[in-house]
Amino acid sequence: TWTPATTSSVERMLISRLIPLASALLLAGCASMAPSYERPAVPLPAQYGAGMAPAAAAAAAAALEWRGYFTDSALQRLIEQALAHNHDLRTAVLRVQEAQAAYGIQRSARYPTLGLSAEAARARTPADLSLTGHAITASQFQVGLGVSSWELDFWGRLASLNEAALQSFLATDAARRATTLSLIAQVADTYLGLREVDERLRLAQESAASQRESLRIFTRRFEVGSASRLELTQVQTLVAQADSLVVQLQQLRDQQAHALDLLLGSPAELPPMQTPAQAEAVWQLTPMQAGLPSELLLQRPDLAAAEHQLRAANAQIGAARAAFFPSIRLTAFGGTASNELDGLFKGANRAWSFAPSLSLPIFDGGRNQANLDLAEVRRNLAVVQYEQAVQAAFRDVADALSARRWLAEQVQVQREALAVQRERARLSRLAYDNGATSFLDVLDAERSLISAAQQLVQTRRALLASQVALYRALGGGAQALPDAPLLASPTLPASAAAPTAH
Repeated sequence: TWTPATTSSVERMLISRLIPLASALLLAGCASMAPSYERPAVPLPAQYGAGMAPAAAAAAAAALEWRGYFTDSALQRLIEQALAHNHDLRTAVLRVQEAQAAYGIQRSARYPTLGLSAEAARARTPADLSLTGHAITASQFQVGLGVSSWELDFWGRLASLNEAALQSFLATDAARRATTLSLIAQVADTYLGLREVDERLRLAQESAASQRESLRIFTRRFEVGSASRLELTQVQTLVAQADSLVVQLQQLRDQQAHALDLLLGSPAELPPMQTPAQAEAVWQLTPMQAGLPSELLLQRPDLAAAEHQLRAANAQIGAARAAFFPSIRLTAFGGTASNELDGLFKGANRAWSFAPSLSLPIFDGGRNQANLDLAEVRRNLAVVQYEQAVQAAFRDVADALSARRWLAEQVQVQREALAVQRERARLSRLAYDNGATSFLDVLDAERSLISAAQQLVQTRRALLASQVALYRALGGGAQALPDAPLLASPTLPASAAAPTAH
């Protein structure tokens, strides 16, 4: 016959043995069956190319914050406006918060769900169903704490899923940083395109005004008989061409302005430039140092995102491997129970249950093996995508360096060509006034002068575009980009609160 004293000693003995066992199983969950991660070795040349490296005194791109690179005050205001209102960036920030919440959900699966329960029941058993032959009315009251189906992560399945969720979160944040960098570059490029059109429009308007003045002079000459109708129509043709170019550039400016508004997320207040000095101030950017190709792996946030995705795929393999092994779950309850409410909290009415369970897959139709195969294929895909991203990043830098080098030479050549065309136009006009040549030579020289001026502005714009592309390709300002606003959640570890590229 069991006595209360012997019952209490048995309970203590069971609890003293089960708690260390559960603790040992919990600590065993620190192991993971995921393969060891190694960053794929992507072959990269030692340098970007002969003659492509800028001066050593230039600033390193990753440490050069965008305000230090884009020094034009109007452009800085536009970038700030885009960072505050751009819809793609806002979506990227929400994606980070979504990934953070998903990581919090997965991380919570590693811990038991402890719940407080309170139950009250009263039932009547009829006499013909009662063992005593008399009707019985009984009550039951119960209060306690319980753990419901807590999986002990003995094989590291939950640890692998937790690591995969964390890496997905870090990849999403790195993608947000890449979106930020891309947005800055797009705003700068669109703004420079708008300023290019502004300068071309100013040159076209000056040319149109000059041609209208020539038309006024030739109209007067025709009226007094010192110029032929053919010469008058030739001047009229030049005026029409100049006016047509002005109209085309005004349409192009509207398109550029609309594109800029879309990037900013709200209308931009940007009046056109009025003086050549204002135009010249736009074409100045800080020199940059390209560094070594291997530094791209640390500087570019899109490469960091690709590597985090690779780490996540690697961790999924561990979860798929763990599915082949037994699943150990624990359900437990501890509290007090009584058939009378006033006796619920008496010491003799303690109640507890401890129900571990183990399930081992024997036949699943090949599901676990297919899941493992799928995880390995996805890891291999992530490796290929990472290698492709690295090689594409190297090409971006090499293309931008090459474009900057050759476009700088083209700008110099076209400046010289513009000076030649300006002198040619002056000499043609002088020769015509002295009767030494026909007006056709003047007309051709004027057309060539307008074309040379427009082409120089376009080439300078292309040169600046290559510098913006280089800033973006080198991960410009990546070290100074702001962190994403995260959810107020205690489940986020310190290592993930401020994600960095690994």
